[in-house]
Amino acid sequence: MSERNTAIRSLHDLGLAAWFGGSLMGAVGLNGAAQDEGGTELSRDRISSSGWAKWTPVNAAAIGAHLFGGGGLLAMNAHRVATQQGMGTSTAAKTVLTAAALAATAYARLLGKKVELASSTDPDDAEKAAKHPIDLDKARRQLANAQWAVPALTGCLVVLNALHGEQQRPSEQLPGMWERARSATHLMS
Repeated sequence: MSERNTAIRSLHDLGLAAWFGGSLMGAVGLNGAAQDEGGTELSRDRISSSGWAKWTPVNAAAIGAHLFGGGGLLAMNAHRVATQQGMGTSTAAKTVLTAAALAATAYARLLGKKVELASSTDPDDAEKAAKHPIDLDKARRQLANAQWAVPALTGCLVVLNALHGEQQRPSEQLPGMWERARSATHLMS
């Protein structure tokens, strides 16, 4: 009934796990530690910015793995998405949530970079920040919200993955296959 897609599924799931887990750990652990240990607001910004900057390439790889795996799974299961009841809807919801999580991640990084430059002690960074001045307090608030939006959205993706796993059970696939066979016989008559 279905073939194994272990490598593609692993890329998809491990990428999402790292994206979700890393963003949640950053929002809770990294930002919390910077708050506890930073002293001044600028030093808290520098500590937090340094940690998020180190996470960015790993996060990018995780997101890439998730997207590559998701594309592979979609290609391998296109027939189910088209014919199985509920599969198209859950796939569309997952696509919208993925786009929202990508947008939130990009927005958080953009804001994080602005806060990083505005709080840096490096003269080159100060020069860059002066070219594009920001309201640092407003950027901090927006950044905090965006950093919490990412694990919220990716957490919803984890839930949709669980739903997709349930939809792969033979008892879930049979009604869609039956409907497809019934439709094909009507076309032939």
